Amino acid sequence: MSPRRIPALAIVADVVAVVVFAAIGRMSHAEPDDLLGLLGTAAPFLVGLGAMWATRAVRTQPVGARAALTVWAGTVGIGLLIRAGFAGAVPPGSFVVVTAIALAVLLLGWRALSAVVSLRARQRALH
Repeated sequence: MSPRRIPALAIVADVVAVVVFAAIGRMSHAEPDDLLGLLGTAAPFLVGLGAMWATRAVRTQPVGARAALTVWAGTVGIGLLIRAGFAGAVPPGSFVVVTAIALAVLLLGWRALSAVVSLRARQRALH
């Protein structure tokens, strides 16, 4: 794969992860499954994601461990702050914990899977 395509694929994977997070959250709370509602739920976290993609750490090595942690922490932190601002209240601790864990699984998970696949491909190429 061309190194130029990696950042584009990585940002798409991150956006998909955040939208999946929002969709699962809406489904678990029996909220309507309309597109505007989904975008409204995902928007604060997509803003956080965008802010993290503006950092050099993420742009230069988007699938690396440093980028993974930067993207996760910023998406969660900024997303929760924006959400709290619009809601006019800090979300309950349980929501913060579930958000952090779910986004860790999704944002860090695809990177970990990518690293395993890449490692196996390199090992096969050597044999």
